[in-house]
Amino acid sequence: MKLDILVLAAHPDDAELGCSGTIAAHIAKGHKVGIVDLTQGEMGTRGTPELRLEESDEAAKILRLSARENMGFKDIYFQDDEAHQKELIRIIRKYQPDIVLANAVADRHPDHGKGASLATNACFMSGLRRIETSLDGKAQEPWRPKFVYHYIQNNYIKPDFIFDISEFWDTKVASIMAFKSQFYDPSSEEPASFISSPDFLPFIESRAREFGHRIGAKYGEGFTVERFVGVNDLFDLK
Repeated sequence: MKLDILVLAAHPDDAELGCSGTIAAHIAKGHKVGIVDLTQGEMGTRGTPELRLEESDEAAKILRLSARENMGFKDIYFQDDEAHQKELIRIIRKYQPDIVLANAVADRHPDHGKGASLATNACFMSGLRRIETSLDGKAQEPWRPKFVYHYIQNNYIKPDFIFDISEFWDTKVASIMAFKSQFYDPSSEEPASFISSPDFLPFIESRAREFGHRIGAKYGEGFTVERFVGVNDLFDLK
């Protein structure tokens, strides 16, 4: 299946927290979007890998994704190295996306920066014909996405562009809450974590309101780019 947009995420819930409004907006326009989670988030304070996969499936239904899969890399310990690059190249060639959305280039969680670097390198290397990969016993053709954009996560990074997600805020919230085991619940007996704080989800909304405000919208999601974005019509700019 060819995807228009492939979202790469170090952990289940990264994509939902970082760019699910942008995902929902493009699906509503008829684009095919999929998410590939690099790890099962097994080092997370709350829940289990099995529960994370269940929650991922629920979020996929809410967003109406065309595809979602988990690569099973080791949470915390995966690296931007040859073995992981080749596995990700296989995925990129499988889905042949025109656009890749990837983790923040630097963030509080070290996996986010590693995931960003791994995505950047694998997207470039996927276009090299001398790197050979196969899927289901068949050799894959080289494929390089046209654009790689990085969503902004916990730490503030000045965005290169902001996407208006105002119409899709409710969908974003619903997709995030599919991972309800990870967030604040006063009745939970699970240990407290960074994202289970009662202040975390209001922070996510505040960030979206801040980015939205900067472009005259109610809610927005920010992205950074790897190379300059060109336009051919000034009226396309918001």
